[in-house]
Amino acid sequence: MSILKRRYIFRITFCIPVVWFLIALVILKSNYLSKGTSDNQDEINNEPIVYKNTSNNAFNFVRQLKKIGLKFRQIHREGKLVAPHVDEEISGANAPGEMGTAVEIDPNQLKPHQLRKYKEGFKKHSFNEYVSDLIAIDRNLPDVRDPGCQQIEYKIPNITASIVMCFHNEAWSTLLRSLHSIINRTPLHLLKEIILVDDFSDMAQLKKPLDDYIKKLKIVSIIRLKKREGLIRSRLAGADAVKSDVLIYLDSHIEVTQGWLEPLLDPISRNRTIIVTPIIDSIDDKSFKYVASKLDPVGVGGFDWNLHFSWHSLPERDQKKRKHRLELARSPTMAGGLFAISTSYFYELGTYDAGMEIWGGENLELSFRIWMCGGTLLTAPCSRVGHIFRATSPYKFVPGTNVVQKNAIRLAEVWLDEYKEYFYERFNYKPETYGDVSARKLLRKKLQCKSFKWYLTEVYPELYVPDDAIALGDIESLGQSTCLDVNAEHKSFKKPLGTFPCHDQGGNQFFLLNPAGEIRRDDGCLEYGGGKLDMDKDDKVLIDRCHGQRGNQSWIYNKNNQIYHPTSDSCLALTANKHIQMQRCDVNNGYHKWLWDRKTGNVQNKTDEKIENLF
Repeated sequence: MSILKRRYIFRITFCIPVVWFLIALVILKSNYLSKGTSDNQDEINNEPIVYKNTSNNAFNFVRQLKKIGLKFRQIHREGKLVAPHVDEEISGANAPGEMGTAVEIDPNQLKPHQLRKYKEGFKKHSFNEYVSDLIAIDRNLPDVRDPGCQQIEYKIPNITASIVMCFHNEAWSTLLRSLHSIINRTPLHLLKEIILVDDFSDMAQLKKPLDDYIKKLKIVSIIRLKKREGLIRSRLAGADAVKSDVLIYLDSHIEVTQGWLEPLLDPISRNRTIIVTPIIDSIDDKSFKYVASKLDPVGVGGFDWNLHFSWHSLPERDQKKRKHRLELARSPTMAGGLFAISTSYFYELGTYDAGMEIWGGENLELSFRIWMCGGTLLTAPCSRVGHIFRATSPYKFVPGTNVVQKNAIRLAEVWLDEYKEYFYERFNYKPETYGDVSARKLLRKKLQCKSFKWYLTEVYPELYVPDDAIALGDIESLGQSTCLDVNAEHKSFKKPLGTFPCHDQGGNQFFLLNPAGEIRRDDGCLEYGGGKLDMDKDDKVLIDRCHGQRGNQSWIYNKNNQIYHPTSDSCLALTANKHIQMQRCDVNNGYHKWLWDRKTGNVQNKTDEKIENLF
């Protein structure tokens, strides 16, 4: 065979596979672009969806994103979306924060410009914005539901929900992650709209960049308030725009999980006077780790006489009434950030008290109103939503006004009846302007609501009512001008009793003594666990959960103004360096004597009378 023939055969042999390969590419491209409303079609925008698949053809994904108009910085080989204006690269199936894992950052290892950004994020948002920016806005989360939840079939009739999400200067990546988690994990036939309410943010990225970003997400709209209104009035503005059967309020730093919506809608579809909250899981404010709450037993809402919301376990009496652990649980109150309610019933019930400022107290006010006026507040164990809980609030309140206290007073004046006095005792209440509540009182009358005594008896009988206090108020040392002081929140139980200059504002310095000999702070009691007396500092004197068995939680405030502990035959004492000790009682030692005086009404007279009977 000649050399020319061999060259000709070689060229044909080489070209045929190449031609077939090109034909295959053309066919694949044609099929890809002509799928119309197939499984790759976005029901929201009628545009192709970007899937997190393992294709290496990044060019097609980039063109897809451009086609639907989403601005972006980077996209890695698996098609992972990255929030605009976020500089850090996200790559690989093991990307930061995937499946709700923690992202740990050592500030000491950061470069100067990174450390500056790290600190600024905490200052602006009171959570780790730097870590949030490292995590994809559509990160995967584990299915944290009880396995039994996945077996439940919900037959929800033809109803839809609207989500209202209010924000003020929210972190960019956190806000977008909240939106994408909803869109990615919500059956779209049940979701009418997502309404963002911008409470007069001044961060540049939350203006036109946000408008541009959500423009193609046709299910999302935004309302811009013309001045700072606060959470309560912002939520009212959002509610007025709702077009669906059910209104769902969500905070702007959350992530919903698989199957979150159906358990909220199902009870409301059966009874419009039911309000439902999800199980609120925790997203760590530093690492953004998704931490699922336990269900044994399920946690429900309560409150204390400072009118602060608190969590507690579902009472045993309610546990016994449930047929199984996934049944809806009665909740005396709700945290307020995340709940679903019939839109029409929300308005029938009187929405929010528009006279309240910014936030604080509105959740308890609505909770009391729900129960007392004919509704039911339930928690759905199969609905899970993660929420970033911050240690402090980054937002500014009205200058010169304690808005949380003002809101609480409005609540007390309308709903607590004679029980409001237990709230006022906590902070040495003095009359001040809290606005006109006549319209709210008229609403209560119109709705024919029950009394607060009924609420305490039927809904929250576990709440300790301080109606038999022997002594109450601050406890001041006669040896030095200082008062007993302790944080009695549940998370602070077992921390030692301390002292602080007396401020006559109640709070951490409010204590009461009851006939059982308990020195109480709501469900926390002063306790002496034993130990050596007369030590320089005795950390055995602390606040722990009341057990009702007297013993180490039994005290007597005697006629010598000593706080006597019968079990140890010793007295509460203050040292010269203001430490708390238990010492052998000495009636001549001023550091063993305490003034327990409230300076309101005739409480002190009643105290003197009952002290004689106890000692």
